Amino acid sequence: MDERNAQEPIQQDGTIPDDATRRSAPKAIREAGSGGRRIPADRLDVLKRQRQALMAGLGQQESSLAANDDRTRPGRIPVAAGQGRTQKTGAESVPSDRTMVEDGTIPVRQPARDLFDRSSPASARPDLVDVTDQSRHPQLERTSAPGYEVRTDEPRQAEQNGQDRRSAAESEDQAAGNRQAVSRSQAAVDVSTFASLFRSIVDNVGQAVLGKEETIALCVTALIAGGHVLLEDNPGTGKTQLSRALAASIAVDCKRIQFTPDLLPSDLLGVTFYDQAQGRFSFRPGPVFASLVLADEINRASPKTQSALLEVMEEGQVTVDGRTYRLPRPFMVMATQNPIEQLGTYALPEAQMDRFLIRTSLGAPGHDASMRILQEADIRDRAGLVKPVVDASQVEAMAACASKVFCDSSIMEYVIHIIEATRHSPAIRVGSSIRGGLALVRCARIRACAQGRDYVIPDDVKQLVDPILAHRLILTAKSRLADMDEHQALAEALAKVPVPTGEQ
Repeated sequence: MDERNAQEPIQQDGTIPDDATRRSAPKAIREAGSGGRRIPADRLDVLKRQRQALMAGLGQQESSLAANDDRTRPGRIPVAAGQGRTQKTGAESVPSDRTMVEDGTIPVRQPARDLFDRSSPASARPDLVDVTDQSRHPQLERTSAPGYEVRTDEPRQAEQNGQDRRSAAESEDQAAGNRQAVSRSQAAVDVSTFASLFRSIVDNVGQAVLGKEETIALCVTALIAGGHVLLEDNPGTGKTQLSRALAASIAVDCKRIQFTPDLLPSDLLGVTFYDQAQGRFSFRPGPVFASLVLADEINRASPKTQSALLEVMEEGQVTVDGRTYRLPRPFMVMATQNPIEQLGTYALPEAQMDRFLIRTSLGAPGHDASMRILQEADIRDRAGLVKPVVDASQVEAMAACASKVFCDSSIMEYVIHIIEATRHSPAIRVGSSIRGGLALVRCARIRACAQGRDYVIPDDVKQLVDPILAHRLILTAKSRLADMDEHQALAEALAKVPVPTGEQ
C-alpha cells in the first residue's frame, strides 16, 4: 500500500476512498483528514470494530447517567482540577487506546460517582462545588509563594484614637500637676523674691559673658515675658556663649541651628516619615522643640526657611501635615546676625522683625573684662561651667508675679503717645504696631519687679523704648540718604512725647 492511501480518512465501511471520491469530498474534510496521524492499513479494520464497540458502550452508560446528572443545577460549578482521575491512585478514569486489551475489547467505564464514598452528601459529587454552601468550598493548599497582607487604617485608627484619648488624659493630668506645682511656686514668689531670682540669673550668666550685665538683663526680661531676642553684632562677641549660659542657668535644653542657604523648613520644624518597623507614619521633631533655640546667622537662610519660624515665634507651636504640636514652656528664640559680610544673605522681612521682642547687641568687652578673659584663656567653654540657679517652674512663677505689677493708666497713655509719635514722625515711613505697645508694658512690669517695685514708673518705659521699638520702624528714603538710622529717628520721636509726672 502506498503512502498516499495510508493518509486518507476511513469511510464507514472501512474502505479507503479512491481518487474520485476524494476529489468529491469537501475541501475542509480533506484538509482535516490530511492532518491526522498515519495508520497502517492492516489495523483499520480492528480500529473500526473497536470504535463501534466503544460508541455502543458509551451510549448506554451516558443515557443512564443523564437521567440522574445534576450538573446543570443552579449553584453547582464543575471543578476542572482532578477531573477524570480516581480518588486513590489519581489515574485517568476515561479509557484510551493504551487501556485496550489484546482481543480488542474495551473495559466498561464505571460512573465517576461510584468511585467515591456515598456516606455523606457532601462527598457524593466531589467534582462539584456548591457556591451557596460555604462549607463545601475547597481549601487551597499553602505554597511557598510569599503572601501579601492588605492593611486597613480602621483598626489602627481606632487604636490611635484610643492612644490619643489616653495621652490627652495623661497630658491633662500632667498639666494639672504642673499648674499645682506652679501655683505653689507662685505663692512663694513675691516682688522681693522675684528681684533676688532675677539678680541671680543675671550674675550666673555673667560668669560666661563678662561685663555685659545690661544685655543679659534684657535677655532675661525677654525670657520671662515669653518673647524672643535678636542679637545683631560682629562675630566673636559671645552670642553663642550667652544663649548656652542662659539655658544652663534655668535648667532647660538648648538647641543650636546653623542657618545656611540650603536649609529647608523641615530641617527646623521636623518631618513625617514612614516607620517600617511599626507600619505607620511617625513625626520626627526638629531642633525647634527646645526651650531655648539659638538661630545662628539667621539672615543666611532663604526667606522660605525664615518664614517657617513665624508660627513658632508667635503661636508657640508647630504645624506639620495638618497636625499641631505644642512647644515646651518656657520657649525663646535667640537669633543672631552679623552686620558685616552681607553678601549672599537675606534680610529679615518686616513681619519677622516684628516677632522679636527685643533687638540688642553685646559689643566688644571692656578693658577689665578683656584682661580677665585673657587671664582665663585655658577655659574654652565658659558656658559649660554655668550651673542652674532656677528651674522652668520658677520662671513661670516669675512671669505670673510680674503680670500682677501695677501699671497706672497714665503710664499706658504714655506708651500710646510713643507709638503714635513713631507713626507721625516725618523721618519714619512705617511706625510701630500695637504689638510694640504690648511689649513695652510687659517688659516695663518685669523691669519694675526686678528692681523691687510693684508698680511701673516712666523711666522703666523710657529705658526699654529703643531695644523694643527701634527694629520695628521703617525709615523714609530721605532719612536713609541723610544717614539716619532707626535709633536716631526713635530718639527724635520720643523727645516730643511729654513724660507723665503723676500730677492730675
